[in-house]
Amino acid sequence: MRFLAIVAASLLAHAASAQNAATLYEQAQRLEHGEGVARDLDQAAALYCRAARLGAPDAQYALGWMYANGRGVVHDDGAAWRLFGLAAEQGHAAAVRMQALLPAAPGVPLPACMAPDPALELDLAFPLPDYSAATPQLLALVDKLAPEYQIEPALALAVIAVESGFKRTAVSPKDARGLMQLIPATAARFCVLDAFNPEQNLRGGLAYLRWLLARYSGDVTLATAAYNAGEQAVDQYRGVPPYDETRAYVRRIGKLYGKALHPIAAAVPQRCMHPMAIRSRR
Repeated sequence: MRFLAIVAASLLAHAASAQNAATLYEQAQRLEHGEGVARDLDQAAALYCRAARLGAPDAQYALGWMYANGRGVVHDDGAAWRLFGLAAEQGHAAAVRMQALLPAAPGVPLPACMAPDPALELDLAFPLPDYSAATPQLLALVDKLAPEYQIEPALALAVIAVESGFKRTAVSPKDARGLMQLIPATAARFCVLDAFNPEQNLRGGLAYLRWLLARYSGDVTLATAAYNAGEQAVDQYRGVPPYDETRAYVRRIGKLYGKALHPIAAAVPQRCMHPMAIRSRR
């Protein structure tokens, strides 16, 4: 039975990875061609690359085409040949034809964005938090609120555990406050008037986490890296930023949550629809 459970889990993980790759590819297509969104070739290339890393042949072909034509990336026939080859190995007919038109370049490395992230080592100076610090009232509040934002409670608890150790009055050196450690700008962005009010703090943090998961197509590593370091840093480095704190942070949440992908939900609006509804009730 255990073997069957492992096989089932593997199949589910593979299916989730394929679904995530398809979503990334579709988003990249829209950005490349300006279909319903502003055209952004740089971001399209970044999304194609993420899908290509997940093994999507259409994305490998599309990224190869961009390198072959210098479209959104620096022209590089060697990188294009390698990418077309990856897609061709999976039976992509157009990739087979395109690779045949380019000089063979087996020694040329794949684009840097295709390289796996460096291993994230857990900093032993920051052990995993103890969930026993979470009160029954807090656990009940998370169970109530997380589904409202289409966030799995397990991920919400992992973020709270790493961010504040379940301390509602926690304040960081950067003035991040409360259970989900909202800096004043993020609190204002998601309509939080009192970051030390547990419900307000959780609503603001969950809204931000949902927005990040939507932005990064359910990729828990990227979403949590952005929660820690900001989405600008993740976009700049096209992955987890090379900050020791962020890498340890992502690793700890990954250990606690145990999943690489989270179901994707549409991002909540980044504006205060009903400010009076979230006023402090402490």
